[in-house]
Amino acid sequence: MTKKVIVSVINDLATDQRVAKVCQSLTHMGFEVLLVGRKLKNSLPIDNRPYKTHRMRLLFTKGPLFYTEFNKRLFFLLLFRKADLLVSNDLDTLLPNYLVSKMKGIPLVYDSHEYFTEVPELVNRKRVQKIWKGIERWIFPKLKNVITVNDSIADLYEKEYGIRPKVVRNIPPSNKMTKAKTRKELGLPSDEFILILQGSGINIDRGTEEMVEAMPFINNAVLLIIGGGDVIDILKRKVDELSIHDKVIFKPKQLYRELMQYTANADLGLTLDKDTNLNYRFSLPNKLFDYIHAGIPVLASPLPEIKKIIEHYQIGDFITGHDPKLIAQKVNEIIGNKAIIADWKKNLNLAVQELSWETEEHVLKQVYGKYV
Repeated sequence: MTKKVIVSVINDLATDQRVAKVCQSLTHMGFEVLLVGRKLKNSLPIDNRPYKTHRMRLLFTKGPLFYTEFNKRLFFLLLFRKADLLVSNDLDTLLPNYLVSKMKGIPLVYDSHEYFTEVPELVNRKRVQKIWKGIERWIFPKLKNVITVNDSIADLYEKEYGIRPKVVRNIPPSNKMTKAKTRKELGLPSDEFILILQGSGINIDRGTEEMVEAMPFINNAVLLIIGGGDVIDILKRKVDELSIHDKVIFKPKQLYRELMQYTANADLGLTLDKDTNLNYRFSLPNKLFDYIHAGIPVLASPLPEIKKIIEHYQIGDFITGHDPKLIAQKVNEIIGNKAIIADWKKNLNLAVQELSWETEEHVLKQVYGKYV
Protein backbone atom coordinates (compact mmCIF):
# COMPACT_ATOMS: atom_id res chain seq x y z
CA MET A 1 0.00 0.00 0.00
CA THR A 2 1.31 3.47 -0.94
CA LYS A 3 2.41 5.48 2.10
CA LYS A 4 0.92 8.97 2.44
CA VAL A 5 3.15 11.87 3.50
CA ILE A 6 2.04 15.41 4.33
CA VAL A 7 4.72 18.05 3.84
CA SER A 8 4.01 21.47 5.36
CA VAL A 9 5.62 24.85 4.88
CA ILE A 10 4.44 28.34 5.81
CA ASN A 11 5.03 30.02 2.43
CA ASP A 12 2.81 30.01 -0.67
CA LEU A 13 4.68 27.10 -2.37
CA ALA A 14 5.12 28.85 -5.72
CA THR A 15 8.82 29.74 -5.44
CA ASP A 16 10.09 27.33 -2.76
CA GLN A 17 12.40 25.17 -4.84
CA ARG A 18 13.81 23.18 -1.92
CA VAL A 19 10.42 21.91 -0.83
CA ALA A 20 9.42 21.26 -4.45
CA LYS A 21 12.53 19.14 -5.01
CA VAL A 22 12.00 17.20 -1.77
CA CYS A 23 8.38 16.47 -2.71
CA GLN A 24 9.45 15.31 -6.17
CA SER A 25 12.09 13.04 -4.63
CA LEU A 26 9.52 11.59 -2.21
CA THR A 27 7.15 10.96 -5.12
CA HIS A 28 9.90 9.13 -7.02
CA MET A 29 10.53 7.03 -3.92
CA GLY A 30 6.91 5.85 -4.01
CA PHE A 31 5.19 8.12 -1.49
CA GLU A 32 1.85 9.78 -2.13
CA VAL A 33 2.64 13.41 -1.31
CA LEU A 34 0.45 16.29 -0.20
CA LEU A 35 2.25 19.63 0.10
CA VAL A 36 0.49 22.18 2.33
CA GLY A 37 1.13 25.93 2.48
CA ARG A 38 -0.86 29.15 2.26
CA LYS A 39 -2.23 31.36 -0.49
CA LEU A 40 -1.87 35.14 -0.68
CA LYS A 41 -3.66 37.63 -2.91
CA ASN A 42 -0.53 38.06 -5.01
CA SER A 43 0.57 34.41 -5.02
CA LEU A 44 1.84 33.09 -8.32
CA PRO A 45 0.05 30.07 -9.77
CA ILE A 46 1.59 26.68 -8.99
CA ASP A 47 3.09 24.96 -12.00
CA ASN A 48 2.29 21.33 -12.86
CA ARG A 49 3.71 18.98 -10.24
CA PRO A 50 3.61 15.18 -9.82
CA TYR A 51 2.05 15.48 -6.35
CA LYS A 52 -0.93 17.18 -4.70
CA THR A 53 -0.82 20.67 -3.22
CA HIS A 54 -3.13 22.53 -0.86
CA ARG A 55 -2.86 26.25 -0.10
CA MET A 56 -4.85 27.62 2.82
CA ARG A 57 -6.41 31.08 2.56
CA LEU A 58 -5.94 32.94 5.84
CA LEU A 59 -7.55 36.02 7.35
CA PHE A 60 -4.20 37.37 8.57
CA THR A 61 -0.98 37.73 6.60
CA LYS A 62 1.58 38.74 9.24
CA GLY A 63 2.23 39.14 12.93
CA PRO A 64 1.14 37.01 15.90
CA LEU A 65 -2.42 36.54 14.62
CA PHE A 66 -1.10 35.16 11.33
CA TYR A 67 1.18 32.61 13.03
CA THR A 68 -1.56 31.62 15.45
CA GLU A 69 -4.13 31.17 12.68
CA PHE A 70 -1.74 29.28 10.43
CA ASN A 71 -0.63 26.87 13.13
CA LYS A 72 -4.20 26.18 14.28
CA ARG A 73 -5.35 25.55 10.71
CA LEU A 74 -2.37 23.33 10.03
CA PHE A 75 -2.93 21.38 13.26
CA PHE A 76 -6.51 20.46 12.36
CA LEU A 77 -5.61 19.67 8.77
CA LEU A 78 -2.90 17.27 9.92
CA LEU A 79 -5.15 15.81 12.59
CA PHE A 80 -7.98 14.90 10.23
CA ARG A 81 -6.03 13.90 7.12
CA LYS A 82 -4.71 10.37 6.68
CA ALA A 83 -0.92 10.30 6.79
CA ASP A 84 1.82 7.76 7.44
CA LEU A 85 4.56 10.38 7.71
CA LEU A 86 4.74 14.12 8.46
CA VAL A 87 7.41 16.51 7.20
CA SER A 88 7.77 19.90 8.90
CA ASN A 89 9.74 22.61 7.11
CA ASP A 90 11.19 25.22 9.49
CA LEU A 91 10.31 26.08 13.05
CA ASP A 92 7.12 27.94 12.15
CA THR A 93 5.42 24.63 11.16
CA LEU A 94 7.02 22.37 13.77
CA LEU A 95 4.60 22.68 16.71
CA PRO A 96 1.43 21.36 14.99
CA ASN A 97 3.43 18.65 13.23
CA TYR A 98 4.99 17.48 16.48
CA LEU A 99 1.69 17.47 18.38
CA VAL A 100 -0.12 15.50 15.67
CA SER A 101 2.77 13.05 15.26
CA LYS A 102 2.54 12.26 18.98
CA MET A 103 -1.27 12.10 19.05
CA LYS A 104 -1.47 9.80 16.03
CA GLY A 105 1.73 7.86 16.62
CA ILE A 106 3.25 8.58 13.21
CA PRO A 107 6.85 9.54 12.43
CA LEU A 108 7.98 13.12 11.85
CA VAL A 109 10.88 14.51 9.82
CA TYR A 110 12.00 18.07 10.55
CA ASP A 111 13.75 20.00 7.75
CA SER A 112 15.29 23.23 9.06
CA HIS A 113 16.10 25.56 6.13
CA GLU A 114 17.88 28.11 8.32
CA TYR A 115 18.94 28.84 11.88
CA PHE A 116 15.46 30.18 12.53
CA THR A 117 15.78 31.72 15.99
CA GLU A 118 18.65 33.96 14.84
CA VAL A 119 17.06 35.48 11.73
CA PRO A 120 17.36 39.30 11.73
CA GLU A 121 13.59 39.68 12.08
CA LEU A 122 13.88 38.05 15.55
CA VAL A 123 17.25 39.08 16.98
CA ASN A 124 15.98 42.53 17.95
CA ARG A 125 12.60 41.28 19.17
CA LYS A 126 13.68 39.38 22.26
CA ARG A 127 10.19 38.48 23.51
CA VAL A 128 9.16 36.96 20.19
CA GLN A 129 12.54 35.29 19.81
CA LYS A 130 12.14 33.76 23.27
CA ILE A 131 8.79 32.22 22.28
CA TRP A 132 10.23 30.56 19.17
CA LYS A 133 13.31 29.43 21.08
CA GLY A 134 11.09 27.92 23.75
CA ILE A 135 9.22 25.88 21.13
CA GLU A 136 12.51 24.72 19.62
CA ARG A 137 14.04 23.77 22.98
CA TRP A 138 10.96 21.78 23.93
CA ILE A 139 10.68 19.81 20.69
CA PHE A 140 14.13 19.56 19.08
CA PRO A 141 15.74 17.19 21.64
CA LYS A 142 12.84 14.76 21.11
CA LEU A 143 13.23 14.56 17.32
CA LYS A 144 14.66 11.47 15.64
CA ASN A 145 14.90 12.71 12.06
CA VAL A 146 16.36 16.19 11.42
CA ILE A 147 17.69 17.64 8.17
CA THR A 148 19.31 21.02 7.56
CA VAL A 149 20.97 22.93 4.74
CA ASN A 150 24.70 23.02 5.56
CA ASP A 151 27.39 21.79 7.94
CA SER A 152 27.71 25.06 9.86
CA ILE A 153 24.05 25.05 10.90
CA ALA A 154 24.28 21.31 11.65
CA ASP A 155 27.22 22.14 13.95
CA LEU A 156 25.15 24.76 15.80
CA TYR A 157 22.27 22.34 16.41
CA GLU A 158 24.61 19.54 17.47
CA LYS A 159 26.37 21.83 19.94
CA GLU A 160 23.09 23.02 21.45
CA TYR A 161 21.00 19.84 21.46
CA GLY A 162 23.42 16.96 20.99
CA ILE A 163 21.66 15.94 17.77
CA ARG A 164 23.48 16.29 14.44
CA PRO A 165 21.09 16.85 11.55
CA LYS A 166 21.68 15.25 8.16
CA VAL A 167 22.82 17.85 5.62
CA VAL A 168 20.96 18.30 2.32
CA ARG A 169 22.03 21.41 0.45
CA ASN A 170 19.52 23.23 -1.75
CA ILE A 171 21.13 22.58 -5.13
CA PRO A 172 19.26 22.47 -8.48
CA PRO A 173 18.97 19.22 -10.45
CA SER A 174 21.67 18.48 -13.01
CA ASN A 175 19.37 19.05 -15.99
CA LYS A 176 21.29 21.14 -18.48
CA MET A 177 20.24 24.77 -18.16
CA THR A 178 19.05 26.07 -21.52
CA LYS A 179 18.87 29.77 -22.30
CA ALA A 180 15.71 29.78 -24.40
CA LYS A 181 15.02 33.52 -24.23
CA THR A 182 17.22 36.37 -25.36
CA ARG A 183 17.92 39.56 -23.47
CA LYS A 184 15.70 41.41 -25.91
CA GLU A 185 12.79 39.05 -25.24
CA LEU A 186 13.26 39.59 -21.49
CA GLY A 187 13.48 43.37 -21.82
CA LEU A 188 17.14 43.51 -20.80
CA PRO A 189 19.89 45.67 -22.35
CA SER A 190 21.90 43.76 -24.93
CA ASP A 191 25.14 45.74 -24.68
CA GLU A 192 25.75 46.17 -20.94
CA PHE A 193 27.26 44.03 -18.21
CA ILE A 194 24.34 42.68 -16.12
CA LEU A 195 24.67 42.18 -12.36
CA ILE A 196 21.86 40.08 -10.89
CA LEU A 197 20.61 39.84 -7.32
CA GLN A 198 17.66 37.49 -6.93
CA GLY A 199 15.64 35.97 -4.12
CA SER A 200 12.25 35.65 -2.49
CA GLY A 201 13.60 37.22 0.72
CA ILE A 202 15.37 40.44 -0.27
CA ASN A 203 15.30 41.77 3.27
CA ILE A 204 17.37 43.82 5.69
CA ASP A 205 21.10 43.16 6.07
CA ARG A 206 21.42 41.42 2.71
CA GLY A 207 23.60 44.17 1.23
CA THR A 208 21.08 45.18 -1.41
CA GLU A 209 20.78 48.81 -0.32
CA GLU A 210 24.57 49.24 -0.54
CA MET A 211 24.60 47.54 -3.95
CA VAL A 212 22.08 50.06 -5.27
CA GLU A 213 24.14 52.91 -3.76
CA ALA A 214 27.21 51.52 -5.54
CA MET A 215 25.65 51.67 -8.99
CA PRO A 216 26.48 55.37 -9.73
CA PHE A 217 30.17 54.41 -9.42
CA ILE A 218 29.99 51.33 -11.67
CA ASN A 219 30.66 51.76 -15.38
CA ASN A 220 28.81 50.13 -18.27
CA ALA A 221 26.64 47.93 -16.07
CA VAL A 222 23.07 47.53 -14.87
CA LEU A 223 21.77 45.90 -11.70
CA LEU A 224 18.88 43.47 -12.14
CA ILE A 225 16.93 42.80 -8.92
CA ILE A 226 14.41 39.95 -9.15
CA GLY A 227 12.13 38.87 -6.33
CA GLY A 228 10.38 40.27 -3.29
CA GLY A 229 11.14 41.22 0.27
CA ASP A 230 11.00 43.86 2.98
CA VAL A 231 13.43 46.31 1.37
CA ILE A 232 12.13 46.40 -2.22
CA ASP A 233 10.26 49.68 -1.65
CA ILE A 234 13.33 51.16 0.07
CA LEU A 235 15.46 50.17 -2.91
CA LYS A 236 13.04 51.80 -5.34
CA ARG A 237 13.14 55.03 -3.32
CA LYS A 238 16.95 54.96 -3.40
CA VAL A 239 16.86 54.59 -7.17
CA ASP A 240 14.59 57.65 -7.33
CA GLU A 241 16.82 59.67 -4.99
CA LEU A 242 19.99 58.79 -6.93
CA SER A 243 18.31 59.21 -10.34
CA ILE A 244 19.70 55.89 -11.57
CA HIS A 245 16.61 54.46 -13.25
CA ASP A 246 18.76 53.56 -16.25
CA LYS A 247 21.11 51.49 -14.04
CA VAL A 248 18.69 49.43 -11.90
CA ILE A 249 15.96 47.12 -13.19
CA PHE A 250 13.33 45.59 -10.90
CA LYS A 251 11.43 42.41 -11.72
CA PRO A 252 8.84 40.76 -9.44
CA LYS A 253 8.97 37.18 -8.20
CA GLN A 254 9.05 34.67 -11.04
CA LEU A 255 8.32 30.99 -11.33
CA TYR A 256 11.64 29.17 -11.24
CA ARG A 257 11.93 28.32 -14.92
CA GLU A 258 11.28 31.94 -15.88
CA LEU A 259 13.63 33.24 -13.19
CA MET A 260 16.47 31.13 -14.52
CA GLN A 261 16.07 32.63 -17.98
CA TYR A 262 16.97 36.01 -16.49
CA THR A 263 19.79 34.47 -14.46
CA ALA A 264 21.33 32.79 -17.48
CA ASN A 265 21.35 36.11 -19.35
CA ALA A 266 23.28 37.88 -16.59
CA ASP A 267 27.07 38.23 -16.31
CA LEU A 268 27.67 38.18 -12.55
CA GLY A 269 25.55 36.89 -9.66
CA LEU A 270 25.48 38.72 -6.33
CA THR A 271 25.02 37.36 -2.81
CA LEU A 272 25.97 40.08 -0.32
CA ASP A 273 24.51 39.08 3.06
CA LYS A 274 26.02 40.82 6.08
CA ASP A 275 27.51 39.02 9.06
CA THR A 276 25.01 40.59 11.46
CA ASN A 277 23.42 37.42 12.85
CA LEU A 278 24.15 33.70 13.08
CA ASN A 279 21.58 32.82 10.45
CA TYR A 280 23.21 35.01 7.80
CA ARG A 281 26.76 34.19 8.92
CA PHE A 282 26.24 30.51 8.25
CA SER A 283 23.82 30.76 5.36
CA LEU A 284 24.24 28.94 2.05
CA PRO A 285 21.76 30.82 -0.17
CA ASN A 286 19.77 29.11 -2.89
CA LYS A 287 20.82 31.80 -5.32
CA LEU A 288 24.48 30.78 -5.08
CA PHE A 289 23.65 27.42 -6.66
CA ASP A 290 21.21 29.02 -9.11
CA TYR A 291 24.03 31.25 -10.36
CA ILE A 292 26.35 28.26 -10.66
CA HIS A 293 23.82 26.23 -12.66
CA ALA A 294 23.11 29.22 -14.89
CA GLY A 295 26.84 29.39 -15.68
CA ILE A 296 27.56 32.84 -14.24
CA PRO A 297 30.37 33.73 -11.80
CA VAL A 298 29.60 35.01 -8.31
CA LEU A 299 30.55 38.07 -6.26
CA ALA A 300 29.82 37.41 -2.59
CA SER A 301 30.32 38.38 1.01
CA PRO A 302 33.08 36.14 2.45
CA LEU A 303 30.72 34.19 4.72
CA PRO A 304 32.05 30.72 5.66
CA GLU A 305 29.76 28.36 3.72
CA ILE A 306 29.63 30.60 0.63
CA LYS A 307 33.39 31.18 0.70
CA LYS A 308 34.04 27.45 0.89
CA ILE A 309 32.14 26.80 -2.37
CA ILE A 310 33.51 29.77 -4.33
CA GLU A 311 37.12 29.17 -3.31
CA HIS A 312 36.98 25.42 -3.87
CA TYR A 313 35.77 25.76 -7.45
CA GLN A 314 37.40 29.17 -8.18
CA ILE A 315 34.19 30.63 -9.63
CA GLY A 316 34.14 34.18 -8.32
CA ASP A 317 35.40 36.77 -5.88
CA PHE A 318 34.49 38.54 -2.64
CA ILE A 319 33.73 42.07 -1.51
CA THR A 320 35.98 43.42 1.25
CA GLY A 321 33.20 45.40 2.93
CA HIS A 322 29.76 46.88 2.37
CA ASP A 323 30.85 50.45 1.65
CA PRO A 324 29.22 51.23 -1.73
CA LYS A 325 32.48 52.59 -3.16
CA LEU A 326 34.34 49.41 -2.17
CA ILE A 327 31.66 47.31 -3.84
CA ALA A 328 31.83 49.47 -6.96
CA GLN A 329 35.62 49.19 -7.06
CA LYS A 330 35.46 45.39 -6.96
CA VAL A 331 32.75 45.20 -9.63
CA ASN A 332 34.70 47.55 -11.93
CA GLU A 333 37.79 45.37 -11.48
CA ILE A 334 35.83 42.29 -12.51
CA ILE A 335 34.19 43.96 -15.51
CA GLY A 336 37.63 45.06 -16.71
CA ASN A 337 39.21 41.62 -16.38
CA LYS A 338 37.80 39.45 -19.17
CA ALA A 339 40.46 36.78 -18.64
CA ILE A 340 39.43 36.06 -15.04
CA ILE A 341 35.75 35.95 -16.04
CA ALA A 342 36.63 33.39 -18.73
CA ASP A 343 38.52 31.28 -16.16
CA TRP A 344 35.61 31.40 -13.72
CA LYS A 345 33.16 30.35 -16.44
CA LYS A 346 35.36 27.40 -17.37
CA ASN A 347 35.53 26.33 -13.72
CA LEU A 348 31.74 26.56 -13.45
CA ASN A 349 31.46 23.53 -15.73
CA LEU A 350 33.10 21.34 -13.06
CA ALA A 351 31.03 22.92 -10.28
CA VAL A 352 27.79 22.11 -12.12
CA GLN A 353 28.86 18.50 -12.57
CA GLU A 354 29.66 18.00 -8.90
CA LEU A 355 26.93 20.14 -7.31
CA SER A 356 23.54 18.61 -8.09
CA TRP A 357 20.31 17.65 -6.39
CA GLU A 358 20.89 14.05 -7.43
CA THR A 359 23.94 13.96 -5.13
CA GLU A 360 22.07 15.55 -2.23
CA GLU A 361 19.16 13.16 -2.79
CA HIS A 362 21.22 10.22 -1.53
CA VAL A 363 20.97 11.67 1.99
CA LEU A 364 17.19 12.12 1.62
CA LYS A 365 16.85 8.47 0.68
CA GLN A 366 18.71 7.48 3.84
CA VAL A 367 16.23 9.46 5.97
CA TYR A 368 12.99 8.61 4.17
CA GLY A 369 13.80 5.16 2.81
CA LYS A 370 12.86 3.40 6.05
CA TYR A 371 9.31 4.76 5.85
CA VAL A 372 8.41 3.79 2.26
